[in-house]
Amino acid sequence: MDSRKLKMVRRKRMRQVRSQKMAKRSASLATLLLSSWGGGYPAAVHSLSPSSRGQRYIPRVGEIIGGRHSFFTAGSSSSTTALPCQLLGMNAAHPTSFSFSFRGFARRGGITDVHSDGWGLAFYEGRGLRTFHDSASASESVVARMVEEYPVKTVNMLAHIRYATAGEVCLENVHPFQREMWGIIWCFAHNGDVPLFKSKLKTAHAWIGDVPGERVYSPVGDTDSEAIFCALLNALKAKFETLPSLPVLHDYINKLCKEIVSANPDETILNFLLGCGRYVQFSYSWPGARPGSTVWNGLYYIVREPPFTEAHLSDMDYAVDFSEMNTDEDRVAIIATKPLTLNEEWVEIEKGELILFDQGIPHKVPEECFKIEFLGHGLDSDVMLAPKLEEDMRRYQFERSYYEGIGI
Repeated sequence: MDSRKLKMVRRKRMRQVRSQKMAKRSASLATLLLSSWGGGYPAAVHSLSPSSRGQRYIPRVGEIIGGRHSFFTAGSSSSTTALPCQLLGMNAAHPTSFSFSFRGFARRGGITDVHSDGWGLAFYEGRGLRTFHDSASASESVVARMVEEYPVKTVNMLAHIRYATAGEVCLENVHPFQREMWGIIWCFAHNGDVPLFKSKLKTAHAWIGDVPGERVYSPVGDTDSEAIFCALLNALKAKFETLPSLPVLHDYINKLCKEIVSANPDETILNFLLGCGRYVQFSYSWPGARPGSTVWNGLYYIVREPPFTEAHLSDMDYAVDFSEMNTDEDRVAIIATKPLTLNEEWVEIEKGELILFDQGIPHKVPEECFKIEFLGHGLDSDVMLAPKLEEDMRRYQFERSYYEGIGI
């Protein structure tokens, strides 16, 4: 065995040992969380899913409630590896469980894929953000099993599984990251490789945006992902003295993304999810493959709406019939690095495209975002002056009468 292969084998073994140790450490934390969250243990927490493919997975209390679960044999499957990390987002019209998608997504953290250097999940509850982070692999983390089993519902969720290519394997480098700005909790998860933010010196990271300002936000860890998040927030804070409307925010974030990419478009891979409050999240994709790899790193999404059908996970033998779980008023968008299901049509986000999701609906241009403002789903802050919608509508030559007659 040559030295390169030997090094890879040793690294893989070290990851496995480290992941096993971290999973054991997470068990006591999960016990504390379960006893304090929701008044005790859910009925299913002591009986976890089988880890090997081909076993019949039997649904239990505490999973997605109210739907018909079915099973199928997917046969053997090759790795879905999309180095360096993978993203998962959910945005819905009404509070919705994310356990189906997260169940398959978590298996990519060490079972069906190699993203075993930590995981994190965050979802909004009103103005608050409930977060779970673990430096153990998602497939072995007891905290991840607890999140799968507990019947939580939300309209806005972001998750991430990590394969460390930049930064140490430690809790401070686990996504999603969060910061407060304008009285709003912002949340960010990233997949890719951005040369502009590879500096080891936190004070040396590039300033982006057309307005100079103070570096209010700085990374805690040593990933380029967190540096990008802080740079975006610093640029937004410097740009706006009053709360921007969503069309204006969409427009400016898109310009910031173009600036980041333009520094090195051939080597930059920039895919991210950005939550900016209880209702909405942005998804951006500048996809690509890392040097020496043919693995494509992009973002895909699917909108589930009436008529609902059955969906089969691609990473385990598990399916759900959404027609028996949802009403005609429900709509859910799922965003992921790679499609999570076998039998649904996923849409790849185009290169350089920024999408704002609200109520499970993708909005691709600033003008479309006025509807979100009229619904009362814009940025929600008590410490900043409200957006100047009338001025913004004139700027984009937008007529409010466009939505007359549909109750807005």
